[in-house]
Amino acid sequence: MTDAALLKDRLVLVCDDEQRIIQFVRVNFAMQGARVDEAHDGATCVQKVRETLPDLVVLDVNMPGMDGFETLRELRTFSDVPVIMLTVQADETDRIRGLDLGADDYVAKPFSPSELVSRARAVLRRVQTPRDNRIVVVDDDLQLDFAHREVIVKGERVKLRPTEWRLLYHLVKHAGWLQTHEVILTNVWGPEYIDQDNYVRLYITYLRQKIEPDPSRPRYIVTERGMGYRFVDFGGKKDVPAGMG
Repeated sequence: MTDAALLKDRLVLVCDDEQRIIQFVRVNFAMQGARVDEAHDGATCVQKVRETLPDLVVLDVNMPGMDGFETLRELRTFSDVPVIMLTVQADETDRIRGLDLGADDYVAKPFSPSELVSRARAVLRRVQTPRDNRIVVVDDDLQLDFAHREVIVKGERVKLRPTEWRLLYHLVKHAGWLQTHEVILTNVWGPEYIDQDNYVRLYITYLRQKIEPDPSRPRYIVTERGMGYRFVDFGGKKDVPAGMG
């Protein structure tokens, strides 16, 4: 599917207590062929996600009652729907908090229509799942089940979020080779994110917490200081499904 078609016929749920923001987002997504629904508070947002199963949620942080963080926490108890958070706050702490809770991206107000649409396409591109049922064996302690976006750590299945999964796939596909921040951002997030080095560092941390026996002394994802990261060469690259990047 081309980037231009990623939003066509998709259902986008916009959750914001400001009607002018909802209308602004509605018009711009409708121009891309998307269908748009709206919610004015967190509780309604949660209910609509359960009922309508949207393809994407655009969620404002600052709402009365259940704020965006609380809403996102509730959504992640039952849904992996991609979420882009909107905020007037440029605080890095808030950005990390949202990503920690399971947001897929963050856009600060005021934002341009082209920026939000571009981020939405990038998020939807990242959550596409290839049709492949193989499990890649790294060693006795770690296997990778790409069909289900899970890792098997010492026999226990651990679910990966879509971006974590794409990042791990990229690193494993190029096992043994240095991957710079720029290469990772371009292939995992998209060229729109080329200056977002903090995303790479943050998601490497998430992955290490899930797959490493000791995240402070990584066995699988090695830091090449000042350059990037490298997944250890385990001799199994031939088993990794092709066609993603």
